[in-house]
This record gives sequence, structure tokens and C-alpha cells, in this order.
Amino acid sequence: MHWIYLLLAICFEVMATLSIKQATLGNTYVWSTIITILYIISFSFVYYATKSIEIGTVYAIWAGMGTALIVVLGWLIFKEEMNVYKIAGVISIIFGVVLLKFQATS
Repeated sequence: MHWIYLLLAICFEVMATLSIKQATLGNTYVWSTIITILYIISFSFVYYATKSIEIGTVYAIWAGMGTALIVVLGWLIFKEEMNVYKIAGVISIIFGVVLLKFQATS
């Protein structure tokens, strides 16, 4: 169950971060409220995930997967630049997250 909490934390963090970009395009006050709520939800799920998963593992996976997803979604949604360095970075992050997951289950 705690891995589901971590997955939800990542999803809400990604939504919050994407909302930051959206806030630059529209009503800043509304988007600021949305961003705050999404981050509170994300951190709440991080809290529940750390009840049975080591904090270092939770934070690294949460931050790493969030970063990788933001890079890919920024490219897909906002048409941001994607180059070989970003691709290599995302692959490295995913590889690191997989290693942490194996460490956490052993």
C-alpha cells in the first residue's frame, strides 16, 4: 500500500509542477491556489509512504520520477526542447529509481 502512496505522491507533484507552467499563461491567483493544494496532497502521500519505506528511498524516487516525468511531459505538452542530453538524463534517473526499488525490496 505504501508504494501506492508513493505513486500518488508522484502524480500530484507532477500535476502541481505542470500547473506552475500553466500559471504563467493564465490567472495566477487561481493557479497558485491549485498548485498549493496539489503540493499539500503530494507531501501528505509522501508522509504516508515513509511509514514503511525509508525516507531516502521515498524522496529519491519521488523527486527522480517527478523530474523525469516533467521533462517528458514538458516536451509533449508544452513543446519544450528534447535533446540527447535530456534523454540520457531521463534514462539515468529511471535506472537509478529501479536500483532504489530493488534495494528497498531486498
